[in-house]
Amino acid sequence: MFTRPALPGSGVGASAHPQATARRARSRVEAVPLEFREAGLGDNAIDYRDAWQMQGEVHAVVADGGNDTVLLLEHPPVFTAGTRTDPHERPLDPGGAPVIDVNRGGKITFHGPGQLVGYPIVKLPERVKVVDYVRRVEEALIAVCADFDVATARIPGRSGVWLQADEKGPERKIAAIGLRVSRRVTMHGFSLNCDVDLAWYDRFVPCGIADAGVTSLSRELGRDVTVADVIPSVEKHVADLLAWNDYTPTPDYEPRPEPPRLKLIKPST
Repeated sequence: MFTRPALPGSGVGASAHPQATARRARSRVEAVPLEFREAGLGDNAIDYRDAWQMQGEVHAVVADGGNDTVLLLEHPPVFTAGTRTDPHERPLDPGGAPVIDVNRGGKITFHGPGQLVGYPIVKLPERVKVVDYVRRVEEALIAVCADFDVATARIPGRSGVWLQADEKGPERKIAAIGLRVSRRVTMHGFSLNCDVDLAWYDRFVPCGIADAGVTSLSRELGRDVTVADVIPSVEKHVADLLAWNDYTPTPDYEPRPEPPRLKLIKPST
């Protein structure tokens, strides 16, 4: 179990956001326990539906006053379609992996071996907006990537954590975020590509964004970076950012508009 320090003025990030100073802590001023549970990794990767049920059980406990909990796990190959997924974004050939409609926001994404999935199930303090929670999770993942010497940031208009376009390729996503909030308690969460088989992403339009790529820590570094390698860094930075202390946001990359949603035209009769 982590105990989150409630020290004023702590921050993550090397430089100030161009349009924001350190974000203020909204509510918590005392140390609050945050539990990290490894719920199924490697050969013990957990079926998505089983993990979804586990989330619901933990969510009920947290909503009733239990300790905030982060489930860390891997899934066997699975596509999950959020509530904003359009029909054309689904895989025509899912390669034997199930395609599951889920009750989180966002679009369709992939989970599979070599990708760390984190489900923070936490009670949002009063006056903390959902967008602040999302930005804190993104900031934690940016810090994790920095621990491995991979520079990342947000792209306004597109959720998740991204690398800039360079000689290796176009803008590319390394971590995805999708969530649901009920009774002021979060569900679902994030995925970070470590040494996942990126060929799975050729089967669909990841997150509905066709003009960018997907990458992993292993691809960027040219060496194997496993889920086990990143867990200590993930636990540290998620605990830091969800202590609700001040932090300095990493400067954003250039904004990109969200791709327009296609409208289906029904033939006239």
